[in-house]
Amino acid sequence: MDFISRNIWLILFVVWGLPLGFYRSKFRKIIYQTDSWLINIKPVFWKEIKGLFKNIYPDNMKYKKFRKFYSLYLFVYFILFIFYLNFHTNAQTMEKIDIGSTVPKFELQDQNGENFQLESILGKKNMVIYFYPKDDTPGCTKEACAFRDQFEVFKDADAVIVGISAQSVESHLNFAKKHRLNFTLLSDTENKVRKLFGVPSNLFGLISGRVTYVINKEGKVIYMFNSQTQAEKHVDEALRILQEIQ
Repeated sequence: MDFISRNIWLILFVVWGLPLGFYRSKFRKIIYQTDSWLINIKPVFWKEIKGLFKNIYPDNMKYKKFRKFYSLYLFVYFILFIFYLNFHTNAQTMEKIDIGSTVPKFELQDQNGENFQLESILGKKNMVIYFYPKDDTPGCTKEACAFRDQFEVFKDADAVIVGISAQSVESHLNFAKKHRLNFTLLSDTENKVRKLFGVPSNLFGLISGRVTYVINKEGKVIYMFNSQTQAEKHVDEALRILQEIQ
């Protein structure tokens, strides 16, 4: 079952693609108006492509019906291929950070365009690093404002707050000004740090994940919270863990 769950998109892609040769052969025979199997090995393609995207036989009901089915079949096949590539790439490039892991060192620009180096905090403060999808969206705004409102409580717990997403420095600055955010936002435009942490995506890879990491002064991850929908709970959970270790 573990193999299936890890390779589900590859399995779906392969299974869905098994009848492709048969369907394509049938479509080519209709397009080139022949029953000979030799049409499958002839190097002619233009009429086939044209017949897929344009109704070249408007009075041929067999062609029109099969063309609609074949177009839908190829569309689903293409979507499965995209999902497979996305998840395969993520699996190959991302090393997941888990509880007990040493936080990886990185450097990014904050909302003021200044370089933020993780090393400047390690050994001095606890840290709450939270990854969020996008500036000024409803869930991300609620989360950011909740961190803002609890800023002094985090400070009493000897912790700094760092938010990371893929938007630009300018976008982060506008977001921070609009909502009077009093903590650091880092611009990870190429998602390098997100991949470094192994933050998963949601909705088949279409939405960046929302994950919070609590890191102690020794640079160890002591807690993680992963939830796309419970934005404000990220703040509550981070505070709960920091208060437990005081």
